Amino acid sequence: MDAAPTYIDDFAHFITASPSSYHAVAEAARQLDAAGFVRLFETDEWPRGSLSRGSLSRGDEEFAASDAGAERLVPTDSARRHYVIRDGAIIAWIVPASAGPTTPFRILGAHTDSPGFKLKPKPTTASNGWLQAGVEVYGGPPLNSWLDRELELAGRIVTRDGGEYLVRTGPFMRIPQLAIHLDRDVNNGLKLDKQRHTSPVFGVGDVSQADLVDQLAGLAGVPGLSGADVAGYDILTADTAAPQRFGLDGQLFAAGRMDNLSSVYAGLRALLEVAAAAVASAAVASTSISVFAAFDHEELGSESRSGASGPLLDDVLTRISGGLGATTEQRLQAYAGSWCLSADAGHSVHPNYPEKHDPVNRPIAGGGPLLKINANQRYATDALGAALFAAACDRAGVSYQEFVSNNDVPCGSTIGPLTATRLGIRTVDVGVPLLSMHSARELAHVSDPPALAAAIAAFFAPAG
Repeated sequence: MDAAPTYIDDFAHFITASPSSYHAVAEAARQLDAAGFVRLFETDEWPRGSLSRGSLSRGDEEFAASDAGAERLVPTDSARRHYVIRDGAIIAWIVPASAGPTTPFRILGAHTDSPGFKLKPKPTTASNGWLQAGVEVYGGPPLNSWLDRELELAGRIVTRDGGEYLVRTGPFMRIPQLAIHLDRDVNNGLKLDKQRHTSPVFGVGDVSQADLVDQLAGLAGVPGLSGADVAGYDILTADTAAPQRFGLDGQLFAAGRMDNLSSVYAGLRALLEVAAAAVASAAVASTSISVFAAFDHEELGSESRSGASGPLLDDVLTRISGGLGATTEQRLQAYAGSWCLSADAGHSVHPNYPEKHDPVNRPIAGGGPLLKINANQRYATDALGAALFAAACDRAGVSYQEFVSNNDVPCGSTIGPLTATRLGIRTVDVGVPLLSMHSARELAHVSDPPALAAAIAAFFAPAG
């Protein structure tokens, strides 16, 4: 709990900076840059062996040029610290100086996207004097939680010349609920039609007076850019209410997108801790390669080029192994000795709906991160994975608690089984316990996110 206030303040900043998966990746990259990580590009040849001074890739040169004169942590000869971005996904890693062709990986897997709404093509509409946005439901949000909130649009636009820009509007629109005077039965059951009842309002007038794409183009920071220059966009909604501590002694924390920025930030923080320890000791005392992998599109099933079902992780691990001179046989040896910690938010027992939870395994807020278990492999945890996570929590000095679903309430799934299936790497599912998962605003105990980060840091640095 002593470290919780600082961690939660930093986490709140990360959430505020990350209204979309693309912004989350940009903020993670900013923090990685400041810690001396060097961006690589998939179209380039990647460096072989450990990073050495005087032998820089294109990414290294751009890194050095972009921050000339700045006070920063700088990569030493003892390790290679890099990251790569693919759309709304980012993977970062640390290769210790002692790494060889069969060195195993320790992977933290998470996802950058959250449920909400995505902007449709031809998004500017009007109805009865109100200007509205055409949106499509993204993932599985409880629709009622998005009513009567000030929302922003955030994501990326791509111009006809191929330029890509991050944009966000700040508070801009709202999905208004029907007044109780016009629906006297609303408290007996609210049913929202996804097409008719979820269009946000953002002004009054007609379509000729406002164009959403023009609004977004104006936020790109390019003089003279207009909606006519925009060839495509990936724009989603986000709640603009600031993250907030509240409750008895400030024990509780409410924010949007904790599913799954709680895991993204915990994994990023743990990797940066490993990097900082390496700089302080002038060596990377690790028997494995630490990898932070934050994928996109998990809320849609992960089936995309930047999702966990896509080739991104395998592509990156293959190229890291290749840089260490690994043959196919040696790379498979490395995979056989590797572990993935799949971190995604889970459920705390709901005090108003206790019957929805398992009667015996009842994780509570503040009880530590969850070890998620499912007999039908919706989570990938097995006995070996349970022992691995228990050992990591012991080393970190944090408690953990098991989560299993009520047999009458089917559970969701995570990237864990996908990673295990695609790569054959042993995987264990964990996460922070939440209330109101997938709501526009979710709830956690302030001690659980930093406890997860501590467990991940211990996972990255296995004993021996």
